[in-house]
Amino acid sequence: MDYIASCADGICAAGLFASKTGHCGILRAALFARKPAMPEAIGIDHIYISVSDLARAEPFYDQVLVAALGFRKNKFALAGDPHIQYFNRHFGFVLRPARSAAPHDSYAPGLHHFCLRVDSIADVLAVAEQLRSAGIAATEARLYPEYADDYWATFFSDPDGIRLEVTNYRQERRARHDHWV
Repeated sequence: MDYIASCADGICAAGLFASKTGHCGILRAALFARKPAMPEAIGIDHIYISVSDLARAEPFYDQVLVAALGFRKNKFALAGDPHIQYFNRHFGFVLRPARSAAPHDSYAPGLHHFCLRVDSIADVLAVAEQLRSAGIAATEARLYPEYADDYWATFFSDPDGIRLEVTNYRQERRARHDHWV
């Protein structure tokens, strides 16, 4: 399992400082527990949503993403079209005007729903309450054991009928993240 080709100029192929003997001294198998043959996607950078009415969608997403989930917001134009970008340190969520007025169908090819993850069950409960207090028809946050033993969620839809969900960071997801090989 010799994945590091060579070390040169004091830095090995893995970007670590090499020893005077020409290799970094780190076990190659430990450094590359999986084959580095393909890049790994490390997250979602951004999601673009086309909306039928930007002026109607903006206050809805302000309540969901800014007020309830702490995203930041900016506006910009791209190719003459207005865009609204919501972002946190993990990814961006961008609204743009739709080019047609066709209603969204969750069961047609395309987006079925979009789920945001928060850290805890308490956070799911708080978000659901915040959304309902803002007049958004979010379901009561509750346990969905048919999905997983610790799957808590609230569901709601945006003004165009795009289905959204907020769920907790479950044990299985944490274990997958923390113990990935």
